[in-house]
Amino acid sequence: MPKPKIFGPAYSTFTRTVRLALEEKGVDYDLVEVDIFSGDNKSPEHLARHPFGKVPAFEHDGNVLYETSAITQYINESFDGPDLDPQSPAERAAATQAMGVIGSYAYPCMIGQIFIQRAVMPMLGNETDESAVESAIPEARTCIEALETLIGDKAYLAGSGLSRADLLLIPVYDYLSQTPEGEKLLDRAPNLRRWWDSISQRPSVAKTKPALG
Repeated sequence: MPKPKIFGPAYSTFTRTVRLALEEKGVDYDLVEVDIFSGDNKSPEHLARHPFGKVPAFEHDGNVLYETSAITQYINESFDGPDLDPQSPAERAAATQAMGVIGSYAYPCMIGQIFIQRAVMPMLGNETDESAVESAIPEARTCIEALETLIGDKAYLAGSGLSRADLLLIPVYDYLSQTPEGEKLLDRAPNLRRWWDSISQRPSVAKTKPALG
């Protein structure tokens, strides 16, 4: 059977989530870099894989997929290894809820505004839009408070086992924590900090950590 291929940049949080899923499953794969800052995601080749020009896209055994939740579901159900979906209905619902919070609310403010403005814009030679950073803080605070409540005293977001929800949060938390605003916000989230202190020690997290700059 051919190796899976991921099309996307290593620095993308969503690409990293897909890589984390494959690493946790013990599946070898190829990463095909698609640099969104150079416009590679708008090439005819990539648009044939992802009609909206986003990342990542995914190919395996004749199957072509896009959207991170769909890709990680395919990975979880297609390969041997630990199950990345909880077994009980309540925990599966908790995982789905957490993934909704991360994708719909946390990513846009934490990454799309705070991290991009604070870290990426300077690397590209641009100035940080301080008003964009400031306007994102209330929503980021709400997201952190929601995730802090969801994890509570559990080891993982959806219960006692690692799930796709954790894999979605890992890259977002990692980037946010590298900003001054993120440090302040996360200081008030001891449950999430405990989660990060533990989960960041996993080999998959170290192996997929992107090099920036």
